[in-house]
Formats: sequence, C-alpha cells, structure tokens
Amino acid sequence: MKKLFLLLLLSTIGFAQNVNRKYISHQLNENVLEVKTSDGMYFLQLYNDKIVETSFVPNGEKFNPNSHAVVLKPDNNGFQFKQSTDYLEIKTNDLEIQIAKSPFKISYYKKGELLLSEKLGYFKRKHEPLEKVKGNIVYDSTEVIQFNINATEKLYGGGARVLGMNRRGNRLALYNRADYGYETRSELMNFTIPIVISSQKYMVHFDNAPIGYLDLDSKKENVLEYETISGRKTYQVIVGNTWEDLIYNYTELTGRQPLPPRWALGNFSSRFGYHSEAEARRTIQKFQDENIPVDAIILDLYWFGKELQGTMGNLEVYRDSFPTFEKMVDDFSKMGIKTIPITEPFILTTSKKWQEAVDKKILATDSIGNPFTYDFYFGNTGIIDIFKPTGKNWFWDIYKGLANKGVSGVWGDLGEPEVFPAAARTFGGTADEVHNIYGHNWAKLVFEGYQKDFPTQRPFILMRSGYSGSQRYGMIPWSGDVNRTWGGLSGQVEISLQMGMQGLAYMHSDLGGFAGANLDDELYVRWLQYGVFNPIFRPHAQSDVASEPIFRSDWAKNLAKQTIELRYQMLPYNYSLAYENSQTGKPLMRPLFFEEPENEALLTKSDGYLWGKDYLVYPIMEAKQKVKEVYFPKNGDWIDFYSNKKHVGGSTEKINVSENHIPTFVRSGVLIPMTKIVQTSNNYQNSNLDLHLYFDEKVTSSERQFYFDEGNNSSENNPELLTCETEISKEELLISMESNSLQSKGKNGKFHIYHLNKKPKSIIVNNKKMKFQYNKKSKKLEFDYLLSTNKMNIKIKLK
Repeated sequence: MKKLFLLLLLSTIGFAQNVNRKYISHQLNENVLEVKTSDGMYFLQLYNDKIVETSFVPNGEKFNPNSHAVVLKPDNNGFQFKQSTDYLEIKTNDLEIQIAKSPFKISYYKKGELLLSEKLGYFKRKHEPLEKVKGNIVYDSTEVIQFNINATEKLYGGGARVLGMNRRGNRLALYNRADYGYETRSELMNFTIPIVISSQKYMVHFDNAPIGYLDLDSKKENVLEYETISGRKTYQVIVGNTWEDLIYNYTELTGRQPLPPRWALGNFSSRFGYHSEAEARRTIQKFQDENIPVDAIILDLYWFGKELQGTMGNLEVYRDSFPTFEKMVDDFSKMGIKTIPITEPFILTTSKKWQEAVDKKILATDSIGNPFTYDFYFGNTGIIDIFKPTGKNWFWDIYKGLANKGVSGVWGDLGEPEVFPAAARTFGGTADEVHNIYGHNWAKLVFEGYQKDFPTQRPFILMRSGYSGSQRYGMIPWSGDVNRTWGGLSGQVEISLQMGMQGLAYMHSDLGGFAGANLDDELYVRWLQYGVFNPIFRPHAQSDVASEPIFRSDWAKNLAKQTIELRYQMLPYNYSLAYENSQTGKPLMRPLFFEEPENEALLTKSDGYLWGKDYLVYPIMEAKQKVKEVYFPKNGDWIDFYSNKKHVGGSTEKINVSENHIPTFVRSGVLIPMTKIVQTSNNYQNSNLDLHLYFDEKVTSSERQFYFDEGNNSSENNPELLTCETEISKEELLISMESNSLQSKGKNGKFHIYHLNKKPKSIIVNNKKMKFQYNKKSKKLEFDYLLSTNKMNIKIKLK
C-alpha cells in the first residue's frame, strides 16, 4: 500500500474546529434544512422516510453536489419540522434527526431509539511534519467526520475483507488494492467501500470517493470515524425495519443490479490462461465429451500476446495463437458456449496501442500534461484516463469491436487500479481522488456502451474492483487472488455475505482457489461443492494445477460433475433469486441473522448461510472433516437435501459429513423448483419444471414466486412470474400454480412430495383425477402434471 497510509499511522494532532461550533441560524429551503454555524453550513435533506443525507460545508468552501454513488432523487415532502429554543427536529415515520443548538450536536434516531450522533462531527486533523516520500504525496492534514456509537452494536461493511463478520475494533484503509495469495486474514482488498452497517439495522454511507480510512472504534472508545484526504463532507444515514428492508433502502439509494444473462449462472471454463485457439477448442470439446455442463469460456491475457509481460495494452487478437478467433467464437456460440476475453486499463509502452494512446491523448498525465508512465510487474506503462470523454470513448470502441466479433461479456482485471501512483492526474482528479472509483467508472463505461450500441443484450461485466453503487452497472465482482489452500477457502463466505449486504450480491471466488500450485483434490471438490450455492460458478486458477474438472483425477472429476449437474438443476431457483435481487436488492447469499435477527449469537457467524430463503448451507472448510456442527434456524424445520432427514428448527446438531456433498438443507413446507440437467443453458426450457415439497403439517400455508424469461434480452417482452401456493387442512393438501403471462408456454414436470405418512386417497387436478405413485417406505409421493392454462389447482385428499 502507499506509504501515505503508513505515514498517517504516525502520531497526529487532532484539532476540532467544532469545539467552539455555535449554532447561528437555520432555514428551510425547498425542504432542505440549512443550519448555519460558526464554522460552516449544514445541509440536511430526506430522500424518503428512511434515508437522510447530511452535508457539512466549511466556511470558505462551496458545496459539491456530485455523487458517484447516489441515483435516488430526494422526495422529502413527508416530514415534520419542529423547532424550539434548544432544538431543531426533523421527523418521519421511521427517522428522527435532532439538532441541539448548545452545545451543538446532531443525533439520529429510529422510531425513538438513538442510533448514533456526531461527536466532534467534521474537523481537520493535522499531522506531524513529515518528509515528502518520493513518488507519493504526504498530506499534512486530513478531514474527519466523527460519531458516537453505542457500546454493544456489531459493525459490518467497509467492502471486502477477511476480518470476521463483526469488524468493530478495526481501522480500515479505504484504498482498493489486490492482496495476492491471502488466506485467513486480509485487512485490505480490492473493494474498500465507505459503508458502515450496524447490527441495529442502520447504515452510514460516506458519499465521497477519495482515499482514506474507516475507523470502527479501533480505540474502544465507542467512536466511529471517517477520514479522507479531500472531497465531500456528505453522508447518508439509512434505516430499515428488517435486514431485507435495510438493503432494499440502500439499493434504492445507489441503484440495483440488473438481471444478468441466464447463462451467467452456469459453469465457466477458465484458467490463467489458454495459450492458443487450439487449446481453447480442445478444452471445450473435452467438456462436451465428458458430458459436463459448461456455458462459457474465459480467455486470459494470451488472447492478445504470447508472453506474460510486455504485451498488455495490445487489446487486439494475437493471430499467431488465435488465427481464426472470430470463427472460434462463432463455433463456440453454436455449441451454446459464450466467450469472454480479459482486458486491463494499462497500456504498456511496448504495446501495439501505445503510440495511438499517446497521439489521442487518452492516458493519465503528469503535472505538465505528458503521459504518466511507471513500472509494474507487466512492464513500463501508462493507464487509460476513463474519466476523460476521449479516453472513455476510445476504450469503449475496443469493447464494441470485440462485441462485434461475437464475444458475450467483458472481464476487467487489475481495476483497483493495481498500481496507480499518487502523482498521476486524470480528467476526474488526482490518482488518490479517483483511485477507489476507477473500477466503478470502468464498469459504467462498459454498461452504458452496451445500452447505447447493443441495447437488447444483457452485458456480463466481471470486475475485480468497484465502489458504492457499482451493482447498478451490472458488475459481477470476485474476491481476487485467493490462495489455493483451506485457509483461502475459509474466508470466502464472510466476503460474499458482507458484500451482499453492501449491494454487490454477485461477489464470488475463483472456485478451487487461484494462487499457488497446490494439487489438493479434496480442497478442490469442497470448494466447488460450496460454489453450487454461490452467485457465480467459476473455477479459475494459475495454470500450474488445472482449474477445470475435466483435467482433474477421476475421483475429483466425478464429484465435480455431480456438483455442476446440481447447479444446472437449480437454474429455476437461482434465476428467480437473481430476479428478486434485481427488484429488491436482496442478496443471493444471506447471513443466518436475516432469519433470526434477534439471535445475538448469529450476528458474528459465517460458518453457515442461507442461499436465498429456502436453502441452508454449511460449507466444509477443513481437510478430512467427518462431522459438522449445524445450527438450524428456529422459524421452521429443515430437511437434509440428500437424505430427507428432518431437523427441528432452533436445534444444534452434529451432522456426519459425506464426500459427495456439503451439508445442505431445505426449508420444510415450501415448494422448491428444479429442472432437468442440460449441457448448456441454451438447452434449458422454461416449460420444464419439477417441484419438490417437504410436507410439514405445521406449515399450514406457503407462497413462493418463480421467474422465467428468455434469458438474455434486456428489453424482455414476455417475463413470467409463476406463483405457487400451498394450504394444508386436516383432510387435504391444496396446491395452486398461477402464471401471470398470457403467452406462457405452460409448465410440465413432476411433483415430488416427501414426508407424507400415508398414501393419499386421491389427487384431483382441475377437477380431474390423476394417477400417482406412493412409496410407503420412503413416504414419498410423485405424480406428473401439465400446466397448459394460466392456472392449476391440485387437491390431494389425505384422509
């Protein structure tokens, strides 16, 4: 990391400009409360009844209204404003902001409960005189916003880290940086998002891009601090009545993830990397020969050059290795395989595009306007100024050309940016001012380019770094260069759960691990088994040890095949989760405390999680583990997905572990959709739907909705929501299925109903008696169905 941060850790002298901060006056100006104080102006406005924004503008400065994160427009009509001799108060149904005039203090409440208050609020922190370090900038002062928080709340957020679920007690650097080969602890990674989430179900989002710190009570004084080198003194306080409500409100503020193409939920063939067209073709053919489903192939940097170093920035097909690139892409497409090439924002001085980049002035510059060049692992380089319109357009033209060659997605790597010296300058500001939003704006230019030039295609945008709100640009984040060890696997659930709570719900890992040449088939299989219940299923690694199951031992390959086949069988459920996320922001992977918010013990747990609402998943994180302790959330019973054994909600049990799968359980009493195994998602049919119900007489009614569409079109003309309900009485089980689409091709498949103690008397479907099969030993009922109209009612006579 830059020496800047090491220097800031040295002794500091704090002076609080607000020690003598005095209230002077206030006014309501178009529903914005403006409060004048002795050292600056506060501006408070409501976005809705659960989101308030506070900005401070010191005397002599002007307010900067530009946010890189926020897209919601304020709707601040529904509030009450009160004033007295001592206080100003803004109140909605959920939020209350109280401003004490003397001593000056702003406090935030949710339905009467104090959440947090400004302690010193905004102040400047002076730093001891320090020498200037060559190549870096030393800041003699930083800007701080400081709060009081309560003594017991757990704190989450700050982006992707491996610190434990409760991040309280840490001082988190806000400087996106790769952590190559990390394992059980990583304090600084590729996504450093300025968000703090409290176990009291509120968030504070610091709406400012430049580098800095989040201090989550590191000195154990019940203090929260945001510290930065410059920029906006703006933050939003967001509240929710439930965890889902909180994330809904945050993603309403910063934007929601568009629905990805359905094929993105399939299996990827990926490694670092395929050296030639012939190798790529052989690999895909072997997937076909082994009957292992696959939907996409990712091409690492050898598509534009033969060597690892010296070629980055060529950004054109290297014909010696990929002589018929366009035909390869087309051949893959006919097989149902999508092609995704890697790109990076660095243009090496030895690359084919260097002189063009210089001539067109699309690079970041030094202080006198020359291209800023520096050395890093891949060579001597400049970096594309994506904040400059000409740089943005130039880069998009590269992607447009690739799309016209038939590629189906974009992989943007090294976008922290991996190396970005502070002395560099861009159209959007200095390197340190734009560092953390580089990946965010990179995704934006790709997303907006697709909207303009390929408006019917849903883009796939795989990125290693981003910022608050990057989800609205369709960013698919991954957790960087994790070590290929059990230690590397151990932190992945925490990373995904934390990022899902921060809006980036597609966070996933290089399945099997990336870094190192560790050939460990058990680790590989356990990682892939965990990956079934991840937003993206993408094995990827350095090429010393194969990441693709087709090149592993027969034992690993066969287990991986079972795993991948299950992934494809779950497409209806997983695609419905993706749709739900696009509408509500709900993460696909959810902490257990979403299910039991009042269970204090769950607030720090990440050993198990919910996949959507109805799967309970406990990954295996240790070698040769025979037994796994599992807690079953109390709001219902849970059924072992593989053995059908029932487990009582609220209990903790030791579960015997199988090599064939990780401990996985489904919620009793609700319908679970599955489909047939297909070789690629191109072969998937919306009409093919099996439904599984784990009968539970205590669950007297349930409702689930499943989403279907054509899978790749952004301007979807025929989306379908299928509502499935159950109702149980003493004598019968009623199941209804209703589609909202008049153009639906219908549904057909099989019902599987488990845990029925007796053979039913009869099954009536739309007033017609149906044949069925009942296994007395397994207590399982099966029958075929055909939904040929928009609605079907099933009556199963139990007595």
